[in-house]
Amino acid sequence: MAEAAIRHDWTREEALALLALPFNDLLHRAHDVHRRHHDPNAVQVSTLLSIKTGGCPEDCAYCPQAARYHTGVEAQKLLTVEAVVERAAAAKAAGASRFCMGAAWRGPKDRDIGKVAEIVAAVKALGLETCATLGLLGDGHADKLKAAGLDYYNHNLDTAPEYYGEIIHTREYQDRLDTLEQVRRAGLKTCCGGIVGMGETREQRAGLLQALANLPEHPQSVPINQLVPVPGTPLEDAPKLDPFEFVRTIAAARLMMPASIVRLSAGRSEMSDEMQALAFFAGANSIFYGEKLLTTGNPDVEQDRALFARLGLHPMEVAVESGTVHADLFAADTGCGGGCGCSSEAAVPPRTLRGAPVVIDGGCGCGGGCSTEGSCGCGGGSCGCGSAVEETGCGSGCGCVAA
Repeated sequence: MAEAAIRHDWTREEALALLALPFNDLLHRAHDVHRRHHDPNAVQVSTLLSIKTGGCPEDCAYCPQAARYHTGVEAQKLLTVEAVVERAAAAKAAGASRFCMGAAWRGPKDRDIGKVAEIVAAVKALGLETCATLGLLGDGHADKLKAAGLDYYNHNLDTAPEYYGEIIHTREYQDRLDTLEQVRRAGLKTCCGGIVGMGETREQRAGLLQALANLPEHPQSVPINQLVPVPGTPLEDAPKLDPFEFVRTIAAARLMMPASIVRLSAGRSEMSDEMQALAFFAGANSIFYGEKLLTTGNPDVEQDRALFARLGLHPMEVAVESGTVHADLFAADTGCGGGCGCSSEAAVPPRTLRGAPVVIDGGCGCGGGCSTEGSCGCGGGSCGCGSAVEETGCGSGCGCVAA
């Protein structure tokens, strides 16, 4: 059977017709397309961290981080590199393959981009895919983030063009499209989706999907968020979306963007296991992993592991562009801290590897992978830690020197 065509010419009527199909017919069609393009039992696992929380000057009606709303979210400064790396390493140990970082800005300044670039480089060094959502980007920002090792940039369209003005007044729809164009020009992958359950009609949900599917390039990652009503925001009393309508949106997204990863995103803590199972069948193949998103709740790791086990799902294997994490080299019983992230030019077995792996061009990058004796934890080289060696191993960022 031929794979579904990748189209960028969807009409509103076509999108609406998909959402209006009998539920079983829609799911059958969506699952068939999903199975032809993806492993139907693999789910990409991401973790999201707010690296700069609150104080945002925007007026997005759904967002508890807007400074003008009284939601109990306190403004915080940008986290340090060390603090973010610690959380990223914990996310990887819990099974995440992508680490997403969000900052509550209208858009970053040049000095902010420099700081975020340092964070991105350090997280990428752990052997994780990296994603950032920082708001509107200025000239050259996407290129600097790409050079630092960023894989994905998230910038959602949020809703249909004609409903956008009901939700946001401090930036235009075109502003979002312009940022996405900068991201594509820089060679970054796009993470772009929207939020449903904000009082929009089915036709307007079709409009969101139409806008996403007709972008010059389908977003590689399409998060479909269910509104989490937060007290103090204008949408705190928004009517709850019918669960089947949410699953219909997932299914239509799969049919319209067959090769994209479709993320079952915000709102999962309010979803039953049965609703999530339907969404996975309909074509969702990505989730956020961890007990918290930016400021709202999310199912905890153990709950998700139990659901995966019940459904026979497994985390999607992801190859990080800067190096290959060799799963066959994982050796926890010998002190390996999650696998030696060796570059393509050198792949040596771990010995007393500790800490988080990093990738160093042309040789083994074991990060804090040095033994207490000061020798390289990957073998075949000398430790570049110097006096940083302690009983628990080197600190993160320690590189190995080729023998």
